[in-house]
Amino acid sequence: MTQPLNIDASQLDAFIDHLWLEDGLSKNTLASYRTDLTQFTVWLSKQKIGLLQAGQADIQQYLAVKFPDSKPRSIGRLIASLRRFYRYCLREKLIDADPTLQIESPKLPRSLPKSLNEQEVDDLLNAPDIDVPMGLRDKAMLELLYASGLRVSELVGISVNEVSTQDGVVRVTGKGSKTRLVPMGEEAADWIARYLQQGRPALLQNQMSDDLFVTKRGGGMTRQAFWYLLKRYALQAGIKKAISPHVLRHAFATHLLNHGADLRVVQMLLGHSDISTTQIYTHVARERLKQLHSDHHPRG
Repeated sequence: MTQPLNIDASQLDAFIDHLWLEDGLSKNTLASYRTDLTQFTVWLSKQKIGLLQAGQADIQQYLAVKFPDSKPRSIGRLIASLRRFYRYCLREKLIDADPTLQIESPKLPRSLPKSLNEQEVDDLLNAPDIDVPMGLRDKAMLELLYASGLRVSELVGISVNEVSTQDGVVRVTGKGSKTRLVPMGEEAADWIARYLQQGRPALLQNQMSDDLFVTKRGGGMTRQAFWYLLKRYALQAGIKKAISPHVLRHAFATHLLNHGADLRVVQMLLGHSDISTTQIYTHVARERLKQLHSDHHPRG
């Protein structure tokens, strides 16, 4: 009898690494993803089905077996784990169709994304040593990330010819290979211009590269390397919160809304294809308004 094709351990490791690099998830959250997928794999193996061969019916049957009594939060977390995994597999061309596409999650209260306040962002952006080439590069990267709300994959993927400091815009390629023009503001444009004039040539040492942000070896900056840099600068700035590149993206959106930006504009800047993805930030801004009212209104 032919054995079912289970997922290779290296593929599961690659998925967990992807989550860590993209979203900066905690060890406990990553462990939960791994546990969910491992338990599902074990159940599938008893049905003679491989994880990459599972269909919608298999997932629905597993949910019914695992949760005979409705537990919306637990069901929702498991569906989120499976959905995230199969979407990753689809992007990596490991599967031809997403088996979670038609599976609906139970309705739950939406949790607010983690963010930094404006003072914490200032402290973080001022952490790099701008008197050395690598510090100047890091300063430019942090300024651009916060000014434009980019995903970390978009940030490290920018080439030299995709940024215009004169016009103050950067062309980025986001999810689904969609390209958008994003304004970066004068501050970020000035730091990138300074990095291009002083930092980048010193790092390259006559080496050739199309990447905007480079290492001293001449290669492009990686997501993992930038994640480590961000963690180090957060420690230097005295920021106690868990931090990742995605937290700065959240801060970008939250601070825009706090200062009166329209939700549709924020949607365009973030590169969200659906306004519902952006609407979570209205909750963030609402919480901020509540706090302001509480702090300053005589009957707050």
